[in-house]
Amino acid sequence: MPPMFADKPASIPKVCYEIFVRSFCDSNGDGIGDLNGIISKLDYLADLGIEAIWLTPIHPSPSYHKYDVTDYYAIEPEYGTMDDFKRLLAGAHERGIVIYLDLIVNHTSTLHPWFEEARKSKDNPYRHFYWWMTDDQIDHLGISERETSDDSQVVFPWHENPGDDEKYYGLFFKGMPDLNYHSEALRDEMAKIIRFWLNDVGVDGFRLDAARHVYPEWDKEQSITFWEFFSKIVGEAKPGAFTVGEVWAETEEVAPYFRNLNATFHFDLSFALQRMLIAGRDEQLTDKLLASFNLFQKYNPLFVDAIMLTNHDQERIGSVVGGGVEKIKLAASILLTLPGQPYLYYGEEIGMLGLKPDPYIREPFLWTSDPEDPQRTRWITPEFTTLKTVAPLSEQTGDFNSVFNHYKKLIHLRKTEPALNQILAPNLQTLRLGDDQLLGYFRPHVDRSLIVIHNLGDTERELLIPEDKSLFTDVLFSTDPLHQTTLTTNRLSAHSSIILAPARNARPAEKQ
Repeated sequence: MPPMFADKPASIPKVCYEIFVRSFCDSNGDGIGDLNGIISKLDYLADLGIEAIWLTPIHPSPSYHKYDVTDYYAIEPEYGTMDDFKRLLAGAHERGIVIYLDLIVNHTSTLHPWFEEARKSKDNPYRHFYWWMTDDQIDHLGISERETSDDSQVVFPWHENPGDDEKYYGLFFKGMPDLNYHSEALRDEMAKIIRFWLNDVGVDGFRLDAARHVYPEWDKEQSITFWEFFSKIVGEAKPGAFTVGEVWAETEEVAPYFRNLNATFHFDLSFALQRMLIAGRDEQLTDKLLASFNLFQKYNPLFVDAIMLTNHDQERIGSVVGGGVEKIKLAASILLTLPGQPYLYYGEEIGMLGLKPDPYIREPFLWTSDPEDPQRTRWITPEFTTLKTVAPLSEQTGDFNSVFNHYKKLIHLRKTEPALNQILAPNLQTLRLGDDQLLGYFRPHVDRSLIVIHNLGDTERELLIPEDKSLFTDVLFSTDPLHQTTLTTNRLSAHSSIILAPARNARPAEKQ
């Protein structure tokens, strides 16, 4: 039999935006972000150039982050109602924006009715929805402890159920018991949930949490094959629906998930960019990216590389690079000129800051300079993104040199320039510049090829374009005042970026 691939998505949004719902925009004055708040900002997102929104979980849950679901079919009352969600969906679609729902298939809350039943007795029909073992069984398999990973710091994943000689498995937290998909009854329930959101409600796809942990580590190969079942249900329910998985692992472990998912987040790239921005040195990034592309396409020739600087589980890029506007802009310039499908974490476009613990990388968005702005969420007192440290959106919109306008220009350029917006079969070639402080790459395209160069370092560098690219002298984009419309000097300022196109009177690059 030929290999099965995830259905080709109906369309692939060029720029996506992650919203941590609780923090984005408050519509009713309770200090908590909500769906109507997002509705009120759809014009803002459309104007910025966003084509897809990934919403962090909106299901009922006892936590502030909502990753411990108690009801897969309902909306968290703090966030609104199902009617509110349907209005959000309709409003987004009117503006050409799709909505991806964060679907948590790895675990539920201990307060979910399934688990409340399962913990009652070994004979309960829901017992098989979760993982249960006695101490002897756990010790026999040698699984009482685990090594921490980037996505879970839990060392002892087995948790007691009072009055029970069996423990339940919860990789992330004792309040989040892992689901056991050896249960066909559970698979049937998950299939109903998928169909409900795709067909009855009309979402456009799913961001899939903890995709590599669907089965525990002693059974982890099953985590890959599970997505064949999942992809089949999605394809039958809504052909063209999009799936993007959180596979927080190195490239070699990520690659097989492309067989049944349209996209996965590129964590290796995220952390490489962070290191490079801190050190001011290239790590042979394009060579590593090309190697990863070759690996991904072995599993799915239509793979989508979901790229990001950081997300809701990582320290914000603004703080990672030390809060300086030049480096914040440089980070954006790199992300938005690399191949792939970029995901912006809400507030990156205004330079929001944040360091762990997690609540402080999820602080309120700053809409205006009004300290009493009713749109601003107040569920947490921010430590990093305040009116003293970050200029609010209202101030940045009118500032030509702001982080916001930098993002907006780059997003527009990415969406309009064919060489930059190609997502399938990523178009990328290494540009050898002989200086590891410079990151350069070539984006070939039949319409117009482009050269992209970034100075990662703190000092001005000599810019020597390879001879076979000598006709690339028109400046399409630049953050360096030395270069405006044409390449007039062989220097590139610190933390600057430049995009070069062939001179208008030159032969097309592809015919050279």
